[in-house]
Formats: sequence, C-alpha cells, structure tokens
Amino acid sequence: MISSVLVANRGEIACRVFRTCRELGIRTVALHSDPDADALHVRTADLAVRLPGATPADTYLRADLVVKAALDAGADAVHPGYGFLSENADFARAVTDAGLLWIGPPPEAIEAMASKTRAKRLMGIAPLGEVTEDDLPVLVKAAAGGGGRGMRVVRELGELDSALEGARAEALSAFGDGEVFVEPYVEGGRHVEVQVLADTHGTVWTLGTRDCSLQRRHQKVIEEAPAPGLAPERVREVYALAERAVRSVAYVGAGTVEFLVTDRAAHFLEMNTRLQVEHPVTEAVFGIDLVALQLRIAEGEALDPEPPKPRGHAVEARLYAEDPAADFAPQTGTLHRLTVSEGVRLDTGYADGDTIGVHYDAMLAKVVAHAPTRGAAVRALAGALERAQVHGPATNRDLLVRSLRHPEFTDGRMDTGFYERHLAALTTPGPDPYAPLAAALASARRHRFGGFRNVASQPQVKRYRTEADGVEHEVRYRHTRTGLEADDAGVVRVAPDHVVLEVGGVRRKFHVAAYGDRVYVDGAALTALPRFTDPSAQRAPGSLLAPMPGTVVRVADGLAEGAPVTAGQPLIWLEAMKMEHRITAPASGTLTALHATVGRQVEVGSLLAVVVEAVEETPA
Repeated sequence: MISSVLVANRGEIACRVFRTCRELGIRTVALHSDPDADALHVRTADLAVRLPGATPADTYLRADLVVKAALDAGADAVHPGYGFLSENADFARAVTDAGLLWIGPPPEAIEAMASKTRAKRLMGIAPLGEVTEDDLPVLVKAAAGGGGRGMRVVRELGELDSALEGARAEALSAFGDGEVFVEPYVEGGRHVEVQVLADTHGTVWTLGTRDCSLQRRHQKVIEEAPAPGLAPERVREVYALAERAVRSVAYVGAGTVEFLVTDRAAHFLEMNTRLQVEHPVTEAVFGIDLVALQLRIAEGEALDPEPPKPRGHAVEARLYAEDPAADFAPQTGTLHRLTVSEGVRLDTGYADGDTIGVHYDAMLAKVVAHAPTRGAAVRALAGALERAQVHGPATNRDLLVRSLRHPEFTDGRMDTGFYERHLAALTTPGPDPYAPLAAALASARRHRFGGFRNVASQPQVKRYRTEADGVEHEVRYRHTRTGLEADDAGVVRVAPDHVVLEVGGVRRKFHVAAYGDRVYVDGAALTALPRFTDPSAQRAPGSLLAPMPGTVVRVADGLAEGAPVTAGQPLIWLEAMKMEHRITAPASGTLTALHATVGRQVEVGSLLAVVVEAVEETPA
C-alpha cells in the first residue's frame, strides 16, 4: 500500500491531493521553487523539497529533479496533479523506472492521448494542413497541456503566422513543448466533457457530463455537472465516444474526454490524461473522492461494476487574481483575506497574508456549490461569491456573480461565445455609491481622538478612488456631540469594521476593512487619496504602462526610438503567470521613448514606451 506521496505540482491542486492523503493516513511530500518556499502547499505538507530557481522550466518542469526529490524524501508514489508534467509520458516512465508508483495512466496511454494531434488521429480526425480563406476561422492550439495556454483564434489569414509564433512560445513556456496545430473553430458550440475512471481490471466508469462553456482566453471560468439541456442522443454520443477513447488506449485512472457540442453533433476535442481543475463538481454530484479513487486504482484495487448514482447539480467558479475590464490582466500583491460562507466548498492554494506572485497561474481558488437543482446551486454559488471577503489584488469575483445571474446562463442557453457577446456589459462597473462614505466614516471612527466641542464643527472631507472604475469620490461628514453625521445618508452606527447607514428608510450594514490606503467595503475596493495630487505622478500623453507585473519576452523587430508606429501595432510582449500579453500602439505616430528590453522584469505601471500621436495638418 502507498505510505508516502509526492505531488509533482504546486498550489491548489497540491493542497487538494494532500487533503485526501491526510484523511487516508498517507504522508505527504511537497515540491517548491524559490518563490514558493512559504506557499500554502509547502506549509501543509509533512515534508518539502526545494527545486532551486523560479521559472517553471527550471523547477516544476524538471522531471529529473522531481524524481530525485521523491527518492530523497522517501516517497513511494508520485501524483502529478494537473498542468506541468502531468501529461508527460517520459516523466511517467522516469517515475516508474526509479521504482516509484505512478498515480496516473500508463505512459503509452499518455503518449497516445496527451498530444492532441495524435489523439485526433486515433479518433479518426486529421488536423488542418495548409490554411486557406475558406477554412477561417481556425483555432491554433498547443499539442500538449491545456488550461487555454498556447491557443489563438484566427479570423484573418494575415494573423496566422503571428498566432502560430505566439502559441508556440506560450506552450513551450507552460509545458516544455512548443508543438502546435490548427483545427476548425466551431462557433456557437458548447464545451462539454465526460469524466472517466478506469481500473486495471477492465472496468470503466463514465461519470456524467460537465459543461465548461464559459471561458476566457479558452480557459474555463465556470463549470457545472451535469451539462444542462443536452439532448439524450448527444449524451449517449459523448458517453460512447468517451468509453471508446478509454478502451482504445487501455487507459487506467482518471481522465476527461472533451467535446464541442452543437445541436447536430459532438466534435471530439481532446482527452486530458489527468485529473481536471473542475473535478469537484463531479465529486459533489456522485458523492465520491476522485483523488482517493486514483490512489485505490494505483494500488491495484478494482472499481465497483457500476458507479454511484448521481444526485443533484453542482456549479464551480474559478476565482482569479485578474482584471476582466483590462483584458484579464493578471494581478499580484498580498491576499489579505479570503473567506466564503459556509455551505460551499472552497479549494485554494492561498491563505490570508500570502503573496500572489508573477510566476504561476492567477487562480486563487475554486468555489463550488451543490444543491438538489441547477437553479438552487447557481443561486447558492452567486450568493456565496457576492458575500465573500476577497481583500487583495483585483479579482474576477464581480464578473463571476454577474455571469451566474445572466439570463443566458440561468436559462442554460450559454455557449463558448458567451463572453465575446457579453463581456463589455458584465464588466461595466457598478460600485455602491455609499461605499466611499462608509469607508470615510469607519476611518474617522478608527482614528478618533480628543473630545467633541460644544460648537458646530466644519465638515471633514475625504477622497477615495473606486478601483473598479477609477472614479474619484469626495465625501463629507461632521463630528457632533452625538457622533458622526453625513449629508448623504443617516448614520445609525459606526465601528472600525462596519458602518450602518439609513437611506430612504432602509438600514444597510457595510463591512469595512482597511490595509494601509486600500479599503474594502463589502465587495468594493477603494483607495484613500491624499488631499492634493502629486504632480510627479503624472505621465506624458501616449505613455505605455505595464498593465501587470511580468517579464518582457519580446520587442517588435526593428523597434527603436524615432520609429513610426500605427494604431494597434504590437510593440512589446509581456509574459506573466504563464500567459503572454501584447502591448500595442494606442495611436499612429512616433515612438519617442523605449524602456522595454527583453528579459526585463517590470511591475504594474512601469513605463515601457511612449508614442506621440501624429497630428494631422489642417489645410490652409
């Protein structure tokens, strides 16, 4: 039997596997890069082994170092998690060659299915060869890995070469494999997948469907089980194709077969030869622990002839440290607090006070609700997210809540184009107009000193910027003998951590938390501003600032000070949290300054370049 497991991964999935191991009495071993030295998965493991370096290529993608770490720590089994080396057949062989137990499918099955190009050929589907106008739109896709990395939609033939180049670079950085391929891009389809589980005795479980249609940058955001509203013939079709894929490669362990489903057919996309991020919704519906079942299968145990019966509906939302209104730019900084209400499941790789860095994925947590019906599960998840305390860098929390409450989603009519159609409306800020007042009153209560005089006091003025929209607000209040008063609302109660206001005869309680100049009022983030603006903080018009912390990985060929540029022209490429981001010219004109160099580490707001817009001459 397994006595000690090393998880060849980090963050949330490592914590998830460790939780099951602890329940089963199995000792746990963590890996960590230098930036992860004090990460939650390291703190919760029984043992930890350092992988010197910071980048994935130097640490978590080094199969030789991972195997050595397992041996040095006395582990007898390796769980790959998801991402990194989880779909690398050579890594699986290295684990077994070292005498360790591999908690995953056979290397031969990984080789057959982990490469999307080989998997498609196995299922009788050939990738596109030479792309013509008639083939558009197409999808450029990494052959290895997943999670939306190394993927680009191409709608214009002239964009194909740059899409191929960008996808190769991103795939190589994330998975250590730069192979990409091109396939037709099916518009208006739903992303549906089947969870499979197979043992070494010939039993295969097909554990229901999941819908993962809500995606940004081809990375899933909201997932649910079962997939709502699928026609019975489509369900039978995906079940049959999933079992065919499993049996065709003598698959063992947990895996997922993914499809793009339309009203007429299910199009095979790929088979992920690992546990998926969204596995908790299947666990909730079937009442199982997929990690525990992975361990049992690795130990040679047989599954029951039939899986448990499904019960109810489950929905999962991925909480990311990113700004959806700024092209989902990753955010970094200190996560001061992350709490959700009871009754939902929280899977996370962070604890209060942890730092969100630039080197890895931006996902903070997964929040999962399970209920007897889909409507009840969706409502519970939206409410839990809305009430959650997420104090730290900007997140996609508001986008998640609005998405869950959008009629197209609540009616089960969503497809993979959901955010293309609705993102602008879903990210339109709607901060509470009384949040700045609550922040000011709570601040006044925290910093109160001396007694009140028996004379009318002058109004106190405070300025705040709501981070959701960048708008500055000026609020006024007064100290009186009976407490604090405001013109905009009745002040019922003021405490350092909450304020109760009465507006239009209705009392509302605002929870307030402050960390330096940053203040959180319920779900709104605000920044306390000085009374007077610092002139030195202003930037020249046309300044291109880093929208996120990261590394400059590319500068456009021939770009130099004095060069002419055109509006929308890609100038600089940043890599942050394993994703590549392009910085484009805001207008046609001249590049008057260039501070970005390949390899340079930049922080949010760093000046990268300056473009002076060309001024059209007015005819005399």
